Amino acid sequence: MTALLVIDMQRHFTTSAAPITANVNLLIDHFHSDDLTVVYTQHGHTPAQLSGAEVSELVRFWGPDGSIHRFAESWHLLPDLLPPATSDVQVQDKDTYDAFIHTGLEETLRARRIERVVVCGVLTNFCCETTARSAFNRGFETWVASDACGAESQTLHSNSLRALAAGFGEVLSTKEVLQRLQSPRG
Repeated sequence: MTALLVIDMQRHFTTSAAPITANVNLLIDHFHSDDLTVVYTQHGHTPAQLSGAEVSELVRFWGPDGSIHRFAESWHLLPDLLPPATSDVQVQDKDTYDAFIHTGLEETLRARRIERVVVCGVLTNFCCETTARSAFNRGFETWVASDACGAESQTLHSNSLRALAAGFGEVLSTKEVLQRLQSPRG
């Protein structure tokens, strides 16, 4: 079984997410039509994580003003993104680059007998790359949809995809992902 991980398609990342939203939606639509698992992640920090005793290294690095405040306008998913279906894992809150840390993502995927994940979303060089590496290291076959991931620059995007392809999974176009999923071996 295959799951789609839609990483952080939030208003905070509109500049990087807008150019890839159509391809992300193509993947979501395909997964919904085939009744496959879709997991949406949403990155953000609680007030305690931003200013209290629970401040993480991520917040220390970016600072409270550079971090996404949970429930702020910029925290919400993009309005053009296809919404979760009732069979999806609804939004998985996360507070670090890796969607497997501090979440129940791995347990959810294992409970659904998922063996392969397709990663899409933003930012390629932060949350998408870290989550893809983590999925691979946890034993999931990992595909990254190159034209359904976005970064702040083409250089960051390309470098990240090259690093992933060198040892953490396959980097495929949205078209290639869809073709493989529709093949008998998909």
